[in-house]
Amino acid sequence: MKRSGFTMIELIFVIVILGILASVAIPKLAATRDDAKVSKALSEVSTLVSELGSYYTGRGQFSATVSDMSNVSDVNYTTAFNTGAGTMTYYTPDNTGVKEACVTLAVKNADGNLTVASVANPTGNICKGIQAAASYTKDLVGTKSFGGSRVSF
Repeated sequence: MKRSGFTMIELIFVIVILGILASVAIPKLAATRDDAKVSKALSEVSTLVSELGSYYTGRGQFSATVSDMSNVSDVNYTTAFNTGAGTMTYYTPDNTGVKEACVTLAVKNADGNLTVASVANPTGNICKGIQAAASYTKDLVGTKSFGGSRVSF
């Protein structure tokens, strides 16, 4: 009589092979998740810069308080941003899940400038990814001037 099952050795080999594949795949999955969070955060900061520029262009000045301008987009600023006197701070979770400051955006109403700057010494992978991204260092960091006196009516 012939048996049609697997032997114990075959089952152990299959389990070992699955364990090896899982040990390779799980870190790759975590890195992909962080990359997606970095991309989302870059998009949110970029959207905010664009929306603040539109706000200034449409009104000719920034609001007296930054919190009045925090509803300029679909980005959920109540969880991502902390508004203060003339500055917005974008927060990302550090590696333990605690929010850490990552990017500051400072508005200067007198000349229509918006300054985007990195917060020094981030600890979380997401903030480090944002600050290391080429699109962030090339396109977002620095002072954006939305005001000007060259146009007159």
